Amino acid sequence: MKAGAILETVIYAADPQAAGRFYRDIFGLEEVRSVEGRFVFLRCGGQMLLIFNPEATRDPAHQNGIPAHGATGAGHLCFRAEDGAELDRWRARLAGAGIPLEHEQIWKGGARSIYLRDPAGNSVEIAEAAIWGL
Repeated sequence: MKAGAILETVIYAADPQAAGRFYRDIFGLEEVRSVEGRFVFLRCGGQMLLIFNPEATRDPAHQNGIPAHGATGAGHLCFRAEDGAELDRWRARLAGAGIPLEHEQIWKGGARSIYLRDPAGNSVEIAEAAIWGL
């Protein structure tokens, strides 16, 4: 038996609503649920991006039986671009929104990634699927 897909990815932000707006406005993700100061849940295709305030999710007394979790420091997530043309469209969209790129990477084999930061300081990558042979 082996896992077939990742269902959820979690990043952390002191202001999950501000981070949620960023992912809705820039990446077009659909908000599924939000609790002010605690979390935002966003749909991304067949996966979910969960944004938690780590201060609100570390206390097991407030987790309704779910194990406490939280992280400090910047996390990372990567959005898939099917090819270089799509990556170039993302680059133009980010420039049009005034969002600076932090880094551009050309990987062995020629596939590319671009990196930026979300409002919470998390590292956001957009990469051609070919970086993983997909």
